[in-house]
Amino acid sequence: MPGKGDESAVSRGEQFQEAEREAAKRRLLAQAEADRIPVEETTRAVPDRRWRRGQR
Repeated sequence: MPGKGDESAVSRGEQFQEAEREAAKRRLLAQAEADRIPVEETTRAVPDRRWRRGQR
């Protein structure tokens, strides 16, 4: 069966790609967490009352 060796190589390649995807996902999540601004450090937006009543 000459195809059996090919299946092993494809499977190994797919496993490698899956491992790379998982590593990339972990890096992205770690970067997003590092860039995240905690709620305590954000300021609340205060609406401009002129827009509510119409401009003067």
